[in-house]
Amino acid sequence: MENTDPAREPADNSVDEESTVETGEEAMATLMAEYEVKLGEMRELILRERAEIDNQRKRLQRDLDQARKFANEKLLADLLPVIDHLERGLSADKGDSAGMRAGVELTLKELLRVATGHGLVIIDPAGEAFDPERHQAMSMVDSPEHKPNEVVVVLQKGYMLNERLLRPALVNVAQAPE
Repeated sequence: MENTDPAREPADNSVDEESTVETGEEAMATLMAEYEVKLGEMRELILRERAEIDNQRKRLQRDLDQARKFANEKLLADLLPVIDHLERGLSADKGDSAGMRAGVELTLKELLRVATGHGLVIIDPAGEAFDPERHQAMSMVDSPEHKPNEVVVVLQKGYMLNERLLRPALVNVAQAPE
């Protein structure tokens, strides 16, 4: 015997719908709680990451400041003996000009050794072809014993540091005869 009472059927369906709605709401609330916990964890992770990035930025800035502050430390330490030699030369006997000249020559030699050890290259182009990238022509001169555009006289030496021009050599250049 089957129950075919039409009034009973909707009542049974509504009970099933209510329990399904309650179960769905509970599942939704549980899911929302899980997502809120995950969201909190993600916010905390983002805050920690931001703090770490900020700390790294501050560390890098501090390191850069230190590097700028002490960038010339090695060069200056190498120059201290040259300063010592010059001070000794100034305190030496003033009557010995030959000894004074020898001391200045030795000091210059020491200074050039330190400078070249730190990447300085001297540009002394006497007799070479004129190079506008490394030389600055001060004048053109007639010189039958030199080829045209050849450096005749170096008025002031030039210098390069690690393949970058610091100062061009000031030169007089031979011109073609007219």
